[in-house]
Amino acid sequence: MKVLSFIIIFCLFSSVGQAKETQVYFSPNGGCQKAVIAQIQKAHKTIKIAMYDLTSGAIAQELVKAKKRDVIVQIVLDSHQEKQTPSKGSYLTQRGCEVHLHKGSGLMHNKFAIFDGKVLLTGSFNWTVSAEQRNEENLLVLSDETLIREYEKRFEYLWQGARKPEGSSKYPHRKKYYRSGEYFPSSVRFFRN
Repeated sequence: MKVLSFIIIFCLFSSVGQAKETQVYFSPNGGCQKAVIAQIQKAHKTIKIAMYDLTSGAIAQELVKAKKRDVIVQIVLDSHQEKQTPSKGSYLTQRGCEVHLHKGSGLMHNKFAIFDGKVLLTGSFNWTVSAEQRNEENLLVLSDETLIREYEKRFEYLWQGARKPEGSSKYPHRKKYYRSGEYFPSSVRFFRN
């Protein structure tokens, strides 16, 4: 009887320890943007994002900081983001993040991100100032491995079917100077004699 009781108690505590934590946030001003930024700051290896609209300066700055920590940042945006003035796609590309644009005939209306293959953010929350301050939105933070694998498959599908923005180069984060028909990285300086 003692052995059976021990096994039951052990199983209960084991399953509690393995329970996946889910967090939910709502906007306006309900912590969605803070939750996104917190996950970006925690990332060590990879951040994979599929986002319809990304115009938040605060989130874009955190993504650049992650890139500077050698985190691989891959982003698929809807194609309308290429020409939209407040979009942070160009800003992120210029700072070394890998940004691709959806090529499909319809909208790329996904709103999800995967951090280190361990945490998933998804919901209606676009990464915009309007979504944070005015819109009725939701954001789920999930750590279910099976669900994350499905989202990773979807991200790879979107990534493979997307294109690089027009004018992107091998080193988009390096400003270039033009002299005598050649381009030089910004680290090269020219001095007059």
